[in-house]
Amino acid sequence: MIGRCRSVVLQGVTGHVIEVEAHVASGLPAFTIVGLPDASLSEAKERVRAAVMSAGLSWPQRRVTVNLSPASLPKSGSGTDIAIALAVLAGAGLIEASRMRRVIHIGELGLDGTLRPVRGVLPAVSAAVNFGTEAVVVPQANSEEASLVPGVEVTSASSLGELARAYGNEDARPTEIKTTSRESPPVEPEVDFDLSDVRGQPDAVWALEVAAAGGHHLLMVGPPGSGKTMLAERLPGILPPLSVEDAISATSVHSLAGDFDPSRGLLSLPPFEAPHHSSTAAAIVGGGAPFARPGAVSRAHAGVLFLDEAPEFPARVLQTLRQPLESGTITLHRAAGAVRYPARFQLILAANPCPCGRFVGRGDQCTCAPISRRRYFGRISGPLLDRVDLQVYTRAGTGVSRDAAESTTRVRERVAQAREVSAARFHGESWSTNAHASARWLRAATPPGLLAEAERALAAGVVSARGADRALRVAWTLADLEQCSTPTADHLAQALTLRTMISP
Repeated sequence: MIGRCRSVVLQGVTGHVIEVEAHVASGLPAFTIVGLPDASLSEAKERVRAAVMSAGLSWPQRRVTVNLSPASLPKSGSGTDIAIALAVLAGAGLIEASRMRRVIHIGELGLDGTLRPVRGVLPAVSAAVNFGTEAVVVPQANSEEASLVPGVEVTSASSLGELARAYGNEDARPTEIKTTSRESPPVEPEVDFDLSDVRGQPDAVWALEVAAAGGHHLLMVGPPGSGKTMLAERLPGILPPLSVEDAISATSVHSLAGDFDPSRGLLSLPPFEAPHHSSTAAAIVGGGAPFARPGAVSRAHAGVLFLDEAPEFPARVLQTLRQPLESGTITLHRAAGAVRYPARFQLILAANPCPCGRFVGRGDQCTCAPISRRRYFGRISGPLLDRVDLQVYTRAGTGVSRDAAESTTRVRERVAQAREVSAARFHGESWSTNAHASARWLRAATPPGLLAEAERALAAGVVSARGADRALRVAWTLADLEQCSTPTADHLAQALTLRTMISP
């Protein structure tokens, strides 16, 4: 007999619905899984066999062959354990296969028959809904996360015996469960970061507002203690809340990474990632085998990636940022296949002016040699800097007595108004912010006189061809903040100034 059940496997955050077929035939007892399973999935044979026996059911002493269809799709993870067990039981005639025909099962089995949680339930259930499924079964510890996906009936179970009884086998015994709650990631206390805490940095605060309004990347250079980290931490607070699409996409990445707390629901605020400068390339862009896990650039999707002490990052790590900055995705190739993760984020770089950090003003207190200063800042390559729209200095000696910046609430309101203007202008396009506007659109929408000004800056060597386009995008953002229909020459001049480092 052949028993069938459905499950979901993930490649990155993309879920694929698969059919699990179990053929139970006469012959010497054996248990084989085919269909390109990885090592963790191949080990499901022992988990499933033990779980079935722990549920009080007899394992069929026949030749059992399980096929994961489509067979050409590489499969990894332990989320198909439940589907494999149920398909075998259906093939052996121990449960009624008709009851689970339209249900997708996701979860791992323990040796005692308990249903254990797995990572990536949110994108897996989303894939099931897109497939047209109306009902899914997940472990109890994953039920809260699965329920975040609209349009599907979520049923949670605690043991294989419980499922077998639901599918018609009265002899199965549910396993006694001591605890069914998943160990949640540690929840850090929320800190109320407000821009009014910043004092004496009007230029940097203004650049932060422009970056938020247009989705632009930002570089801040200044001595230690001048407020670079403080400013970066306050950027998510002035950004608009995530759209439904971005919220599901960003939450799916964090679900797969294992640092998502489902009790808080879908992410509503832009995420903020600040990896240490000792992080490897795999930690930043993603890594692992056989399929790479999401890195910091993907966990920062729809939010902010902050690299403090940017010149201290290895050059190889910084160069890996160039692809996601352009495409908004990161593709990681491994021997078992390639995975793609979303990675559209705002990059915020912070750097000291020199290794000792005291090259300010005339540089009297700096102990670094000129060649040392050049080499230090030269660690941030020109191609990467060319992709950063805004470059500003944070001044030293601001002091606590200086005037405070405006509150986050007031700045957020102006940013929201500017975002509404750009979203209306880009209605029907594949982007919604000025930072992502295509070069073709810029050439068509920007006034000819302004294009000529940008061409002159390009001819004079002030900016590169990419830099000219990015300056035009910043000019559109400045116009949106002032509620102007099109940018003016003053807006372009400000944009070019914000792109050019001013000596401290």
